[in-house]
Amino acid sequence: MPTDRATRPRRRALRWILLALGVLFVGPVAALLSGEVDLDRHWSRASRVSAGIAPDPATTPEAVVQVYAARAYGWRGLFGVHSWIAVKPRDAARYTVHQVMGWHVRHGGSAVDSGAAVPDRYWFGNRPRLLAELRGAAAAAAIEAIEAAVIAYPYPDRYRLWPGPNSNTFVAYVARRVPALALDLPANAVGKDYLVEEAVFARAPSGTGIQVSLAGLAGFIAALEEGVEVNLLGLAFGLDLNRPALRLPGIGRLGLANRAPAG
Repeated sequence: MPTDRATRPRRRALRWILLALGVLFVGPVAALLSGEVDLDRHWSRASRVSAGIAPDPATTPEAVVQVYAARAYGWRGLFGVHSWIAVKPRDAARYTVHQVMGWHVRHGGSAVDSGAAVPDRYWFGNRPRLLAELRGAAAAAAIEAIEAAVIAYPYPDRYRLWPGPNSNTFVAYVARRVPALALDLPANAVGKDYLVEEAVFARAPSGTGIQVSLAGLAGFIAALEEGVEVNLLGLAFGLDLNRPALRLPGIGRLGLANRAPAG
């Protein structure tokens, strides 16, 4: 009996560890079983066409800011999304897209890629989803702050898929400096919780609450937009209290639809 009593705490700890791992990986497994992620698609054959979401600059003179996310390419899409920011000043003929791409660093270039591009194109076969939008005067005021944040991003020569800094680290960094976006990055935006310059405390990416993070590997968010979210090993899960929904690793959001992006 004494031996049995001594082993009970270990068994309980093991059960909790197995439960935590199950919660963390149920999303990636569900994404694989659903067929949402195509592991056989080669990047050279993957669609990069417009999804028809962004307004046409030829018929939209007002300034536009949009933030998108799409499933990452290949097996990475089981766990998370790639996010980016598109801006169009008033009367501009095209959009500028700001994003971070790891292969640029591997080839000796800058992780930050900024240039004229299709704002809402499929990310190597994966349809993008609009996360946030500003138009008119609000967009025009935000563009200057966005471009300043892009220039100030501290990791142009560094990229790490997990736990960051990566593309979602970059977008979250910009969003914290442009609170007008009120950006609610999904739970499966792996890397959003990696705080730059070894910070532990920060505003939530939406600017509507607080965040605590230990090198992107553990922490939490409590905010009006994100709700309550816990990060464990770079994977996040939680509860949106405003629009009831679960926030799950690999899945992102399960429940009521998120708010429509502000216009």
